[in-house]
Amino acid sequence: MFSQLTILAPGLLGGSVAKAARARGLAQRIVVWTRRPESRLRLREQPWCDTVTDTPEAAAAEASLVVIAAPVDKIVELARLIAPHLPVGAIVTDVGSVKGEICRLGHDALGKHAHFVGSHPMAGSEKSGWEHASVELFKHRTCFVTPLTKTDAKAVETVVKFWHELGAEVTTLDPDAHDEIVAHISHLPQVLASTLCAFLAKKDPAWRNFAGGGLRDTTRIAASDPTLWRTILEQNRDEVLRALRQFQDELQAMQASLANRDWLDVVARLERGKAYRDQFRP
Repeated sequence: MFSQLTILAPGLLGGSVAKAARARGLAQRIVVWTRRPESRLRLREQPWCDTVTDTPEAAAAEASLVVIAAPVDKIVELARLIAPHLPVGAIVTDVGSVKGEICRLGHDALGKHAHFVGSHPMAGSEKSGWEHASVELFKHRTCFVTPLTKTDAKAVETVVKFWHELGAEVTTLDPDAHDEIVAHISHLPQVLASTLCAFLAKKDPAWRNFAGGGLRDTTRIAASDPTLWRTILEQNRDEVLRALRQFQDELQAMQASLANRDWLDVVARLERGKAYRDQFRP
């Protein structure tokens, strides 16, 4: 599909994009850039990239498609940095889990000679770093593609096809609608898991030794990088706050039912939760 695929700041997601694109023959050449010199040295030994550059501008200079895999607070900054160096018609996408502001500012940063199309593959992990990258990370995972109304239609089609070729199940969505959805199904669970562990950390430390599958499954994502999640929550603060307020209402209702020994309502809430969980896709 592409003469050159460029990946900026490859971590788990960016490294997986490179590996999957190489395995599926989607680019004639894969070029990467990362901030740390020691990481660039190690990346030069990897078979899934052809060139490692010392600057993002050099990495983008001949790119057909650029994937910015940096933390959400660095994506627009990198888009602005590479904009003057992109070939005419180049496409830039990202993997950030917040889309509204990134898509609008990214579009403005590139001007008229290149195209910004936001993306968000729902394929993260509590692990980080390209060392954990996987060829199959995106297989059967949802990937949101979030164009603006003024985004070039052919560029959107190209990005949709790219993620589809990596194995993802693509959904095209307005950026603000995306941010509302992920505040509930991704960011809220992260806050709940981390807060639950922070609460339990105040109890007897020995209790953690008795943890069974329930606590381990419920809190797996609490092991995620706090610095990374701080930037995500900062970027999607308003939607996360709305989701938290609604969840607090639900939690208080459960608390009231327990306090009043309203077991019918308790069971109804448990059954509603079970029915929702049972309908998850395999």
